[in-house]
Amino acid sequence: MKRVAVVGGGVSGLTAAYRLRRLLGPDAEIVVFEKTKTPGGKLRTAELAGVPYDVGAEAFLVRRPEMLALVRELGLDVVHPTKARAKIHAGGSVTGMPPGTLMGVPASAESVAGVLSEAGRRAVEAEATLPELRLPSGDLPLGPLLRERFGDELVDRLVDPLLGGVYAGGADGLGLRATMPGLASALAAGAGSLTAAAAAQLPANPSTAPVFGTVPGGLGTVIDRLTEASGAELRAGLPVCDLERHGTGWRLRIGAAPTAHAPADNTVEADAVVLAVPAPSARRLLADLVPAASAAFGEVELASMAVVALALPPGTPLPDASGILIGHGERDAAGKPYASKAFTFSSRKWSHFGTGPVLVRGSVGRFGELGALKADDVELVRVVRDDLARLTGVTAAPIETLVTRWGGGLPQYGAGHLERVERIEKAIAAVPGLAVAGATLHGVGLPACVATAEAAAQRIAAHLAE
Repeated sequence: MKRVAVVGGGVSGLTAAYRLRRLLGPDAEIVVFEKTKTPGGKLRTAELAGVPYDVGAEAFLVRRPEMLALVRELGLDVVHPTKARAKIHAGGSVTGMPPGTLMGVPASAESVAGVLSEAGRRAVEAEATLPELRLPSGDLPLGPLLRERFGDELVDRLVDPLLGGVYAGGADGLGLRATMPGLASALAAGAGSLTAAAAAQLPANPSTAPVFGTVPGGLGTVIDRLTEASGAELRAGLPVCDLERHGTGWRLRIGAAPTAHAPADNTVEADAVVLAVPAPSARRLLADLVPAASAAFGEVELASMAVVALALPPGTPLPDASGILIGHGERDAAGKPYASKAFTFSSRKWSHFGTGPVLVRGSVGRFGELGALKADDVELVRVVRDDLARLTGVTAAPIETLVTRWGGGLPQYGAGHLERVERIEKAIAAVPGLAVAGATLHGVGLPACVATAEAAAQRIAAHLAE
């Protein structure tokens, strides 16, 4: 009987366990270690005013196949957003999210005319007349490139809010090739300008097919189904604090490091290991085993954020929008800044919430800015409610609130990230019976995490079959 230890009980780890069960059959022993008391990682469905509500990731791309295929394979329904459109608070006012852009990078000046000032629009218009843009062989920071070609306004008003919704980080700290690979590919193919590169990536006839999907009962049901279908033994609340070679297999030490007062040797042996943990944990566990991979994991920075969920009284009016992104440094008419970076009007965005409490979630936290996150939960709720009132006029007292903090939850894909991942995967490939998965590698979205998990499972299954 083969035993595989999966370290990390988030969607990546549990997907790896599920795929390993399919590949290895019913006799394999699969053990999942999750240091927190509840599996799921960034998929967390809580009860808010009696309604299942996602307080981590709330949706996934359906135009990329991995997560959609997994959800359907697990027998779960998929629902798509309503026709409500997203808006953005930029330049001191709220406007519709402009079409004709690639993560905020415009295909033409006209596409962003409603968001930018006339001077900003002219800067975008002039970008195509600048000297031909040729990418260096390596990566480069996204923000400085955009600022040099378009000026600051486009980055501050549009690109940063969009990237902040994905990475909780701005363009200046992110790399071009990892965050906008399509744009980089078009430039490498000779587009010559950023506007031409964006235009090359946008479809001539935009599809009306939905972009996002979710599960009506909350994405936490995916975790429940994966846990059940994998047949894995889930050991929650048990961190793996050390990993070492043991013969041709592995030995994992579970729990706190031994001390003079607690010298017990709580170990587990396994034939193979999948590491599906955040970068700091991977760095620590691999420090002696695979130093090159450990060093690369150690170069990945992380951002923290919080989700403040509000259940408002039934019938509370909301803006006619799925949500509002808020640009960095944006202020209200009185000049007071916003602490929140985004609001999602869930009862507008998702039809399955229907009647009952009106559900809203505010997101707080950007990379390198911990200001509002230092507040306790009561104060954070007050700050978010104040932002909501000033932004939309909604002042209704919540029936219930819930604050969920994601400390170090979002890896930052800085310049050179793809090279770091290449170093990680090359070093891991030289170690039989070891695989890595997770949001640090090839994307922070759920489809990308599922893809890394499935690749890790295939690698382990191939090793065990030798």
